[in-house]
Amino acid sequence: MIENRRGHYLGTEINEKWWRRYVKDGFFARGKGEYWFDNSALYFRRYLTDAPIEIEFKDVIDVKVGKWHSGQWAGGKTVIKLLWEKDIERLCSGFVLSPDNRETDQLVKKIQSFCGQ
Repeated sequence: MIENRRGHYLGTEINEKWWRRYVKDGFFARGKGEYWFDNSALYFRRYLTDAPIEIEFKDVIDVKVGKWHSGQWAGGKTVIKLLWEKDIERLCSGFVLSPDNRETDQLVKKIQSFCGQ
């Protein structure tokens, strides 16, 4: 398990359309907070909230990176995008987990290893 670290949640898109945002299960509110993960899921708790959002790695289809997500630019930082399925919807959640691109690359590899990619 990785210890709690600061990050930024940029939102969750439906079918990779930035104008279609997923609003269920606490995924609507974007913002800064803290994240952690173990070999089963990524957890992100926004500041001033009690419960974290959770994305189980068994539901993740792909892991991508970019500079934009959900209509927001990440200020040049790399955005980690988790493509996953819940019920019958294909979702894409974006996170900035580190300002350092090398560290972000390492986090992507670690997450991919848990997803079986």
